[in-house]
Amino acid sequence: MLPWFDNDKFPLFLAPMAGVTDVTFRTICKELGADVMVTEFVSAEGIVRRDDRTRKYTEFHEGQRPVGVQLFGADGERMGEAAKKIIDWKQPDFIDINFGCPVSKVVSKNGGSSLLKDCPLLASVAEGVAKAVGDQVPVTAKIRVGWDEKSINAVEVCKTLEDCGMQQIAIHGRTRSQGYRGEANWNIIDECARSTDLPIIGNGDITCGEDIEMRKKTTAVSGLMIGRAAMQNPWIFREAKYYLETGEHLPPITIEERWELIIRHCTLATKSERYGGEERHTVMAMRSRLMAYCKGFSGAKALRQKLCAVVSVTELEDIAANHLSGKYDNVVLEGQ
Repeated sequence: MLPWFDNDKFPLFLAPMAGVTDVTFRTICKELGADVMVTEFVSAEGIVRRDDRTRKYTEFHEGQRPVGVQLFGADGERMGEAAKKIIDWKQPDFIDINFGCPVSKVVSKNGGSSLLKDCPLLASVAEGVAKAVGDQVPVTAKIRVGWDEKSINAVEVCKTLEDCGMQQIAIHGRTRSQGYRGEANWNIIDECARSTDLPIIGNGDITCGEDIEMRKKTTAVSGLMIGRAAMQNPWIFREAKYYLETGEHLPPITIEERWELIIRHCTLATKSERYGGEERHTVMAMRSRLMAYCKGFSGAKALRQKLCAVVSVTELEDIAANHLSGKYDNVVLEGQ
């Protein structure tokens, strides 16, 4: 059994999300109660070629452990070689294989969820990584329930991955064709959890403590993975744990607390190697993240207009101060 399940623990994972779960965001989520972290996915080919632009996606801080590095690719031998290089560099707590990414540029290279259509190839990738890594670290996998509604094969895939040496499987409850539309199929996730001896981590539509308690009680999963909900509300980990322990809700996060974290996130990001320490470039790259944080804020249209043009932390601080003072409430924008 993996150590994060010791003593009947029910761990909460931060889902790997490209462009989101970088070192800075993982630091924040760890502080707020996330138990297990997974890096953004990284190309096995990029790692094998020692591409520095790729290698930076594998970085993590010691305080983020347990943390896994997620790989994608379609060649088991090359994937195994990449996994060994990562272990030599960073000694992560596990290597995770991405069999779930729905993004076209990954699928077109026969990576991510495309392997759900080709179980023999999927098995060769899993076996290649497990064989190369040996007993150095556990190897885990992330899948979706299937390619589309006509080919839901998660139970079969889980059995295959178990036979190939995987030690944990995270399952997103949507098909590749769904993307992030519709509802996650928790019946399939539960069926997978009951059909294998491996710990199954459920993922999809987890937005609050009640969701976590319900899935814990009504399915056989060993833990839960939170993705998009954490982008807007990283406090979900703290709130969920408190709810599980007490059955009560924490007081709502105040708007002041939200802005404090938003500014801190941007400030930490400007000091990260991810963007080379250049403030303007970093803040511009953070704009979509700022939009996610501020979803539902009052004066949203005027606020979004400001955030779309922000280029510095100081400017962001001014935007926060103006928003807290009510300056953007009931603003009529030009052209409306």
